[in-house]
Amino acid sequence: RRPRWLDRLLPLDLQRDENFLHDRVDREVQRVLRATAPPLPPSPPSLFPASLRPYAELARADKPIGTYLLLHPCLWSAALAGAPAAAAAAGTGALLASSPLSLGGLALPSLPVAGLDLSLAALLGLGACVMRGAGCTINDLWDRDVDGRVARTRARPLVSGAVTPVRAVGFLGAQLALGLGVLLAVPHGDLVFPLAAASLPLVAAY
Repeated sequence: RRPRWLDRLLPLDLQRDENFLHDRVDREVQRVLRATAPPLPPSPPSLFPASLRPYAELARADKPIGTYLLLHPCLWSAALAGAPAAAAAAGTGALLASSPLSLGGLALPSLPVAGLDLSLAALLGLGACVMRGAGCTINDLWDRDVDGRVARTRARPLVSGAVTPVRAVGFLGAQLALGLGVLLAVPHGDLVFPLAAASLPLVAAY
């Protein structure tokens, strides 16, 4: 990147020509990448019935990375909590087997699968998916007046009119109710519920 002081020394015509050349190269690279890219598999929203697709898009079902990032620390902590009991049941103090995870080439801490309760893992997975989707719904409700002025967000369901604000609020209520059901089903609710309630201000601020 050229320092700003050098821009002041260069003639304006030369700066414009250089910027035009950079834009032209960028457009050509993007054209070649689009022409040579392999076809993408169908996105999750396209797998839903037509009437439900706008809600799947509202919950960002086509961008699951947020769910993965929310779920991984839940699974990891649950596995660590169950590891001593699993080791005792196996009659050994050796380290439990672990399963390395990777997201888009980013290595995540190994998951001690031997200590993981599968029924709890299923609850955590459902809760992560539902609550991440609820966060996306809240985000789109708050930003719907701004999203229409941004090219990247102009096609979102609330902006395009595929989902009305009233229906989005109803969908949000269903997401939160399902999330509450997951929370109540998690073991040791007397400890989990106050912690979950205490985290809500942080969630809202985020």
